[in-house]
Amino acid sequence: MATPGKCFLVTGPPVSENEIPTNENTGTRFQCLVNLNRQAVFSYCCCLLPSCSFFQGVGKTTLVMRVLERIRTTNPNLKVQGFYTREVRQGTERVGFEVVTLDGRKGPLASTTNSSPESLRWPNVGKYRVDVASFELLALPELQIKEDTDLFIIDEVGKMELYSSSFFPAVLKVLESNIPVLATIPIPKFGRDIPGVARLRNHPGATIFTLNPSNRDTMKEQIYTKLVALLHKH
Repeated sequence: MATPGKCFLVTGPPVSENEIPTNENTGTRFQCLVNLNRQAVFSYCCCLLPSCSFFQGVGKTTLVMRVLERIRTTNPNLKVQGFYTREVRQGTERVGFEVVTLDGRKGPLASTTNSSPESLRWPNVGKYRVDVASFELLALPELQIKEDTDLFIIDEVGKMELYSSSFFPAVLKVLESNIPVLATIPIPKFGRDIPGVARLRNHPGATIFTLNPSNRDTMKEQIYTKLVALLHKH
């Protein structure tokens, strides 16, 4: 049996059949997994206040990027690979999502506005058409395991991303690489989980914690502290 890697999985809003919740500007629910020295620790986190503007910067992507920013401040030579996803808006309307690498390259992940003949063959998640080829072009190279890699960021392992048949095997290789990982996965809706996500969520040694608006800063600090400890051992 392969040795589990050192991993944080931060899970966010569930994928709806009709809509994908915004990553950053809505109230969110998310989970974390820490695999610390071959022991996995999941954290289930809930943020339930109603105001979107109030929740700006509280989403799972924001959490991941703030932790990464702080780590990079104290470890400027850290070699980090990975990507994150963010919404695309036209005015106040969300029209899609894009994938962004940590060095700033970006490309479309999903869209409601692309009406090209090619896009009609793309898989759908709710009203969004998923550009699998664009996602793979940017994300897959970022998941290649290299000798000098110190940390992987994967935001997220979700329904859109898993339409890529190559993506989940690449994620598993990262998780088994013994390189620290900070990643995000969605929470199941109505008890229905995405099989690949369930495989990550049901990692042996799972322990659940709850995040609420009064302790989210504490949780962010805990994730940062544990991740720094992993990086020092790596």
